[in-house]
Amino acid sequence: MSTTLISPAEKRGEFPFVPDDPARPLPDHTQLPDSDGEIVTNFQEHPQGSLLTDPIEPYLRQLRPDLDFCIGQDNGIYWKLTEPYLRGAVSPDWFLIFGVPLTLEGKMRRSYVLWKEHVPPSIVLEIVSGNGREERDETPEKGKFWIYEQAIGAEYYGIFEGDPGRIEMYRLVNGMYELQEPNAAGRYPIDALGLELGIWRGRYWYFDLSWMRWWYPDGTMIPTGQELADMERERADEAQLRADRLEAQLRALGIDPNA
Repeated sequence: MSTTLISPAEKRGEFPFVPDDPARPLPDHTQLPDSDGEIVTNFQEHPQGSLLTDPIEPYLRQLRPDLDFCIGQDNGIYWKLTEPYLRGAVSPDWFLIFGVPLTLEGKMRRSYVLWKEHVPPSIVLEIVSGNGREERDETPEKGKFWIYEQAIGAEYYGIFEGDPGRIEMYRLVNGMYELQEPNAAGRYPIDALGLELGIWRGRYWYFDLSWMRWWYPDGTMIPTGQELADMERERADEAQLRADRLEAQLRALGIDPNA
């Protein structure tokens, strides 16, 4: 699996992607703000993030046994050194980065700092709360679309609208985002993951809604841990029911099933 180790902004030499000057070291994740004080405006956002992370965490551990991957949800990605610091950060609703560990020097990350680690995300996902204008804003230096495309250089950028339930997926091609077409199953292959992202309508966290979910290329949806547990329980219940029926049939024939 290949990872692009340089973002468009770094290629242009616009931002401080340079080794630290010992006399004036650049700030790291422990020195930068990890919250902007804004509220989450979409109640679907946190369960949706969980539904993206929970099913693929075991898969990622097999795919990357060195655990060199980082998943973030509403965590800051610092892409430009500014004053104040938060002006140079963006917080995707969900993102995945390959080639970097979840922890740094034994500490949980407070944020992700591009000028320290240089690895753009493989995929960032935004969940629309309003009319989608913010997620599609291409204003230089300010708009999310521009930042993900021109500054951070995430390979895939997905915009999810829970109502009516659709994903608008872009892929970075020659430094520009190209709108992707879904496959015949209506899902989007994410090459960096070897999985497909699509829409599932169902009940999760007490809500019957449209959700983003992962599928294997063979069309099998990856279950959550709870779904796996439910399936195991159903199999156990069915096995017990078959055993009870067999015992009843044997007794009806005058046969002691314990003999």
